[in-house]
Amino acid sequence: MTTDLLAESLTGPWSLALMGLLVLGDAFFVVVPGEIAVTALGALAVTTGAPPLWAVVVCAAAAATVGDACCYLVGRTVGVDRWRWMRASRVQQALDWARHRLDKGTATVLFTARFVPFARLAINLVAGASRIHPPRYLALVALAATGWALYQAAVGATIAAILPGGPVIAVPASIVVALGLGVLLDRLSRRTGG
Repeated sequence: MTTDLLAESLTGPWSLALMGLLVLGDAFFVVVPGEIAVTALGALAVTTGAPPLWAVVVCAAAAATVGDACCYLVGRTVGVDRWRWMRASRVQQALDWARHRLDKGTATVLFTARFVPFARLAINLVAGASRIHPPRYLALVALAATGWALYQAAVGATIAAILPGGPVIAVPASIVVALGLGVLLDRLSRRTGG
């Protein structure tokens, strides 16, 4: 695939919408590559100029906020034990962990959970089930989502600024770096009891 063809396909009019859908889906299904989409478009923003980096951050933050709010609504309306998958022992352990963390500090846990996929789902479900005040929750989630979007886009943008070769080099390299940082964060959170 040539550089021009790659750039055209990823910078087309639907790239931000596709990224937004991936980020939204990532709120519910941790295997959806929302982070990778934001990182890739961050790299493209620097190498091709389209989409603009600010638009990547704004769209990613909005989609992440909506996804987290939807999980909150599920927790608030359905609870955390209605469906069979919610009663599985691993899920119950994650939900208990989320309850404990939310009791210690809502803002801290919403910000840190934004970077840990399954923890994010558990925290948002429990936040809804616990009936955390919606305006406060939405404000905190929007701030956390914006910080996350800035971080993910910055990873891609930084790699693209450092590596020569345009999007054919920058996009895959930024994805590898983002995946590596994710693995590192997961390992660090396990060591610190997260």
